[in-house]
Amino acid sequence: MQTSSLKVASHTFNWGRRTYVMGILNLTPDSFSGDGLLGEVEPLEEGNLSSQKNKKIISQALEQALRFVAGGADILDVGGESTRPGSELVSPEVEMARVLPIIRALVDEVDTIISVDTYKPDVAQAALEAGAQIVNDVWGLHADPQLAETVARYNVPIILMHNRSSWAHAEIKERLGGRYVGVPYDDLLEDIKGELLESVSLALAAGISKKNIILDPGIGFGKTVEQNLELLDRLDEIRSLGYPILVGPSRKSFIGYTLDQPPDQRLEGSAAAVTVAIARGADIVRVHDVDFMVKVARMTDAIVRRG
Repeated sequence: MQTSSLKVASHTFNWGRRTYVMGILNLTPDSFSGDGLLGEVEPLEEGNLSSQKNKKIISQALEQALRFVAGGADILDVGGESTRPGSELVSPEVEMARVLPIIRALVDEVDTIISVDTYKPDVAQAALEAGAQIVNDVWGLHADPQLAETVARYNVPIILMHNRSSWAHAEIKERLGGRYVGVPYDDLLEDIKGELLESVSLALAAGISKKNIILDPGIGFGKTVEQNLELLDRLDEIRSLGYPILVGPSRKSFIGYTLDQPPDQRLEGSAAAVTVAIARGADIVRVHDVDFMVKVARMTDAIVRRG
């Protein structure tokens, strides 16, 4: 069992002692899970929060964040670009307009670690300047390796996710949403481990400290339903790489297609996936339903972390 620790601002993660919960704040109009907090955002000038629309968005995001904190969230993950199959890419300027006002507001309101979900160096730098303390890169430094230099310069933790998402293997059904089909792997776990270690090499080469690296096997990203199920069941093989592990199964399509349920009816399936992830060694779970999943995590910890 891992016993190392990571200090982030005034908080300390003691890996292996308990499961940490990351609450998702989707500041997008097109989240796969239906929880996006905004429609098309008006661009914000620096410090200009006078728009009634923007005030409402910030108020809604703060309200959700405060519920997450009250429910036991250890980290708030703020994202301004959807990652669902078929989602539209946005410019760094639009992404910053979405996330920066919320991050600034959160810094003033909560003493909780804030993560920015981005693969863009400019967005990451602006978010870190605004008060974010972790960078969550869904492309594991493969979308823009310059992000590694930014993270190294600020000496903050980075989450490196495995991702083989591709339009060529995306299938979208109206009720159940997007999934990936026919994604080729020579050996699922060995391929994922090898590609994660490629991301680690990029991070270390840029000067990111090993202790600041967290791995995410990328449940739902470029993997079929069956591949996601197998990956979750064999998560301990990812843990064997020696880094803390974050897993984000919440409301994902592999749950929907397994249970034939749309995103807003995947609570029980998400709970089952979170339970198995913790039992297989996850250190952090990234979830939408924070209050519910904190209880799931605490109960699972009581069973599997008794030593």
